[in-house]
Amino acid sequence: MTASVSPGPALVSGPRRSPALEAARQAIVTCEACPRLRSYCQRIAREKKAAHRDDTYWGRPVPGFGDPRARLLIVGLAPAAHGANRTGRVFTGDGSGDFLMRALHENGFASIPTARRADDGLRLDDAYILSVARCAPPDNKPTPDEIARCRVHLRAELAALPRVRVVVALGKIGWDGYLAYLRETAADTSPARASGPRPVFGHGALATFDGGPTLLGSYHPSRQNTNTGRLTAPMLASVFSEARRLLS
Repeated sequence: MTASVSPGPALVSGPRRSPALEAARQAIVTCEACPRLRSYCQRIAREKKAAHRDDTYWGRPVPGFGDPRARLLIVGLAPAAHGANRTGRVFTGDGSGDFLMRALHENGFASIPTARRADDGLRLDDAYILSVARCAPPDNKPTPDEIARCRVHLRAELAALPRVRVVVALGKIGWDGYLAYLRETAADTSPARASGPRPVFGHGALATFDGGPTLLGSYHPSRQNTNTGRLTAPMLASVFSEARRLLS
């Protein structure tokens, strides 16, 4: 039995996607590289959550969302089972998305401070959001192999976002996933550049790279972090305030 899935939300905000970004999106939404994750997402889309029993779940891999001319890239972990796996738009439909969007809105990157539905009118300005894993994983824990297989999509979307100057990694997995992408691309052109110490993740951590975007770290806006006070709204807003400062 297959999941009941939606025909797909309009995932672009602002200007139209480039052909390269559109091709990356199509490759993501049709990806079947990780059977465990595809099976899990489809099962969740069938069984649903009581609060969303009347919703039609997206149930597919989730592409990035935002401004194709973005200079700010936000790298998350993975879609939430009843968030982006339901709505089809990254960081949309759950508490993490609203927590993130408030910080982006305060710093002029988001048109509204909430992310409830793919058709809610949210527009990102000069920002683009994606995740290192494009399918919702059981217990929010994709395996290292699943993340590695998904990196082809990270590379494709980043290749279609040539103006990115600052990257905010939400959580250590997002941080490590972006660094792995950097090492792969560096090895393609100059194996010597792919070596060297790995920058250490932390909230507010900053790493610079010759000729590349600046990387900022933030705790992930998961309920585990926000409900315990490990990550507060001012803490997250300060990261995007620093990103704004670096861009200007």
